[in-house]
Amino acid sequence: MSADRPVTLAAVIGAHGIAGEVRLKVFAEDLVSYKSFNNGALTLKSLRAGSNGAIARFAEVADRNAAEALRGTQLTVPRSALPPLEDGEYYHVDLLGLPAVSDAGDALGKVVAIDNYGAGDVLEIERPDGKRFMVPMQPEAVPEWDAERLVVHSGFAE
Repeated sequence: MSADRPVTLAAVIGAHGIAGEVRLKVFAEDLVSYKSFNNGALTLKSLRAGSNGAIARFAEVADRNAAEALRGTQLTVPRSALPPLEDGEYYHVDLLGLPAVSDAGDALGKVVAIDNYGAGDVLEIERPDGKRFMVPMQPEAVPEWDAERLVVHSGFAE
């Protein structure tokens, strides 16, 4: 896992008003602690709650036209800028794309999606033949993972 791998924390969904503010769809719990996005291209000046996300002002965006031009832009920070994790915690970006193996060492595929339907994260793993299966991200199903691979208990890899 590269410490410089970009992690998307929000996306611009449109302009707000005429003074250069943008509407954001936010994917992170805490956006305000980051001041710089997209390798320094955008500097956060202010952030407040909006009706369907957040309203942000960036130093580099002076008017509505510049704000509208950012529509669809993802706001990223380097992976190394994220807060450190406690034991057993993970960032989704660290699991996506990981090879999945059974506890017997057999290759199962790779993690292609992470969903949460209310009872915890569920990993979607795509087999080499394109078929997918889902595994709860719980110790009895996923006894271990690291930056190189994710181990799935064989009873959950059927």
